Amino acid sequence: MLTALSIRDLAVVRQLDLALAPGFTALTGETGAGKSILLTALGLALGEKADADRVRSGTERAEVILEFDLTQAPEAARWLEDNDLAAGDTCLIRRTLAVKGRSRAYVNDRPVTLQTLQALGHTLVEIHGQHAHLRLCQPSAQRRLLDRHGGSEALAAEVAERYRRWKTCHDRLQALRQRSGDQALREDFLRFQIEELEAAQVENLDYEALVAEHTRLANLDRILTTLQAQVYELYEAEGAVGERLDHAVREIETLCQWAPELSEALELLRSAQIQLDEAGHSLRQQRDGLEADPERLTELDARLGQLHDLARKHQIKPEELPGHLKAMRAELHALTHQEQQVAELEAQLHVLEQDYRRQAVQLSARRQRHAQALSERITGLMQELGMPHGEFSITVSSEPEAEPRPEGLDRIAFLVTTNPGLPPRPLAKVASGGELSRLSLAIQVACSETRPVPTLVFDEVDTGIGGGVAQIVGRRLRELGGDRQILCVTHLPQVAAQAHHHLQVRKQVRSGRSETEVTLLRGKQRREEIARMLGGLEITPQTLAHAEEMLQWNH
Repeated sequence: MLTALSIRDLAVVRQLDLALAPGFTALTGETGAGKSILLTALGLALGEKADADRVRSGTERAEVILEFDLTQAPEAARWLEDNDLAAGDTCLIRRTLAVKGRSRAYVNDRPVTLQTLQALGHTLVEIHGQHAHLRLCQPSAQRRLLDRHGGSEALAAEVAERYRRWKTCHDRLQALRQRSGDQALREDFLRFQIEELEAAQVENLDYEALVAEHTRLANLDRILTTLQAQVYELYEAEGAVGERLDHAVREIETLCQWAPELSEALELLRSAQIQLDEAGHSLRQQRDGLEADPERLTELDARLGQLHDLARKHQIKPEELPGHLKAMRAELHALTHQEQQVAELEAQLHVLEQDYRRQAVQLSARRQRHAQALSERITGLMQELGMPHGEFSITVSSEPEAEPRPEGLDRIAFLVTTNPGLPPRPLAKVASGGELSRLSLAIQVACSETRPVPTLVFDEVDTGIGGGVAQIVGRRLRELGGDRQILCVTHLPQVAAQAHHHLQVRKQVRSGRSETEVTLLRGKQRREEIARMLGGLEITPQTLAHAEEMLQWNH
């Protein structure tokens, strides 16, 4: 369960350190006090998308820290162990949000991705929002809810994965068949282009070597002139470098008999002599080996021109011509063997579809089985929540011959009737907002009863409910809190009065800035808060007495 919640500089919260206990905890307060920011913080810490605008004005970073006790959360403990994030019987989640830069998430002080954080969050906390009844009208939400209640989420994921494999193969086959209509024209065109490139002998083309050879021949006159001039200056001219170096060696040799310390410099000069001689030999050899070849230069001009023309035609670089030829040959080979490919893909598609349908039938059977049990449980809760004639049913219409779909072969519908003698209608067509809220709460409670998640959060799900029904809602939440942690944001005193713990959310103004605070209420403070919820700003002795009476319901 969630044992501690810490918030720093998030929206209207400057600093909040909140200790939480097991059982049913009610969160109350005036509208706009900041109750929603607590749920926002919880959602952020569990992997929801972050918005830098949520950082408190004037600060650079917001931070939310959650601490969980895992002794009653075996699924979360196993998940942490499997992902090498375990740290004993506790789990610490930290999420930071910066004005500039990305948000960061940590589990037990180890950085994790948001996807990882969301996966862990699903094993720790389940949040039922105040607009849950709107989502429950969506077929996809109804299907997910039934699969979750029946423990079919893993099987549903397998069906979706098998659909993706089938769809990939199906799309490849369709594309292949579509191309077959133009196959003959494409084959002729490819053959023509391949023959053209083969005639140009581009298969083993070394474009860079051709360019280098062409560049050398095109600049041959300058190369010869420069070589001849340097050989002359180094060796043949009067006072050439070689001659001056020889003179320097002889002079230093003479000095060495009086100054032996010059021997090291002498050796370097002798080494320079050797290197100069080797350089001269190489330069003369290169000079003598060079010979103008106008015919080869003309041949290279033509060859490079041909390659550039082909490259422009195929809209590629000249050096890419060999790879392009290889690719066209591969495409031609594929086209000429297309019938075989079609046959292979058809066989593969058949196997994938059989595999998909086998899993989808198993999923359908499980959905059928759990739909009946869930329908009966929700019907009982509806009647308990002030709809004595209410009946709820989940229909699972299987379409075994339908084309594969990611969600399986079932059409799932939530049907309800609240008046005797009237046929069940889709959930989306229930007219009364109050009835829809109560029905939504019944569905959420029924599904939560079978979930192993240790902490359930209800955000104003009692909207549109009042009177005796509100008292029943409070009692039901208290019963749920008997073996798990329940957090409920509520405006109903009948609900808040039955909580094991009561937190009041207030907005204060300090130094001209709003700040949200949370206080644990006991005794007189709690009675006054229940009275405020009953009677508004003016609290009379009768209101206080009524509040005290409500608090005695559970004693």
